[in-house]
Order: sequence, then structure tokens, then C-alpha cells
Amino acid sequence: MGQILLCEHKGIEIIQAQACRDPIHMLISIPPKYSVSQIMGYLKGKSSLMIFDRHADLKNKYGNRLFWCEGYYVDTVGRNKKVIEEYIRNQLQEDIASDQMTLK
Repeated sequence: MGQILLCEHKGIEIIQAQACRDPIHMLISIPPKYSVSQIMGYLKGKSSLMIFDRHADLKNKYGNRLFWCEGYYVDTVGRNKKVIEEYIRNQLQEDIASDQMTLK
């Protein structure tokens, strides 16, 4: 929910999103006045602060407030938009299936 509010605040449209155990997949449309790095820094920074505020016990684990990994993957969509939406939509099921296979 917090991620949605953060996106609305900057005028970012969430087209498709799926929060898996690791990583989070998002297909978003960013207003031209922002760079990708600005938006990623904003989303990762603000969302980590929101997570630490709601889950104080994580501060002990991540001490210096580095919750998210350092990098991120970005690509343009173009004609592949539907394929990427479907990929993101299926990620949770694939993660669950992968976890079940490793438990056996």
C-alpha cells in the first residue's frame, strides 16, 4: 500500500506489480520530468523508511537502514508490454513452485 501512495505522490502509474519474496517486479510509467535513477532512489529510500517505521525489529537486523539491495534492473517496454505484464503477473506462482521444489 505504501508503494502505491509513493507512486501517486510522484505521478507514477503502476501498470503491473508483484511483490515476491525476492525481488519485487514493477511495470511503471514514469513522468518525463524524472529520471529512472531518481524514481528508484525515491521508491527504495522512502519504502525502506516506511518498512522500518512499521517493523522496528528490522532495524536491529539492517542497522544502517540499508533494506533493499544496491542495484536494480530497468528496461524499456515498447511492443513487449503485454509479455512483461504477463511475466510479472506469473512471478508469485513461479516463486511458490520453486520454493516447494526446494523443500522436497
